[in-house]
Amino acid sequence: MIKPMMLASALALSLPAGAALAQGSMPVQAISGTRLDIVATGEVTRVPDVARINAGVVTQAGSATAAIAQNAQRMERVIAALKRAGIAQRDIQTSSINLNPEYRYAENQPPVLTGYRASNEVTVRFRDIAETGAILDALVAEGANQINGPMLGIDKPEEALDEARQQALTKARARAELYARAIGKRVGRILSISESGAMAPPYPMPMMRMEAAQDASTKIVPGEQSLSITLSISYELE
Repeated sequence: MIKPMMLASALALSLPAGAALAQGSMPVQAISGTRLDIVATGEVTRVPDVARINAGVVTQAGSATAAIAQNAQRMERVIAALKRAGIAQRDIQTSSINLNPEYRYAENQPPVLTGYRASNEVTVRFRDIAETGAILDALVAEGANQINGPMLGIDKPEEALDEARQQALTKARARAELYARAIGKRVGRILSISESGAMAPPYPMPMMRMEAAQDASTKIVPGEQSLSITLSISYELE
């Protein structure tokens, strides 16, 4: 007598490979017409409304303790300048702290320790781009000697991305209608739809020269950034 469990196993082994795979896969949606795959992209532009900079202080001294102490004092002045400019504490974040020995090298001689270099860098986010130049100048005046940025971006891009999605849908439908008319059919239901998006990354400006910032007010021109959404849509043509 064959036990029920053994019988089930024997039946499973006797099934064709394709049938066995089909049991664990999603059913394929059947169509009665012609399948048409369309890829369409919607793109919109916006003026950046948020800026991010990296501001740092680099100090050198004969001892590690002195280098760190000098660095801490100057960084306190930098952070105080940021707060006076209206930057919230939550928008100031330490991004790196480093302490490295400095050596003097000579041919055929061992390296000689000459001191220590300390660096401290913060990432700062602010929303009034028109004030970017004034903030950069204030940072330099208070002891920041390493500034990278600003990097401009869109703070809340969802509304713009929704507009790009609508554009992509409209383009895809229009293209599907064109193909359908060309072959004497009409556009039926949507069989599948998938999305991929690409928002332009924050645009970094080159590291500013400290002496130039001290001579004149730094001007920042935000320009525009593009945001795009690409849709892949499959239609049934009837």
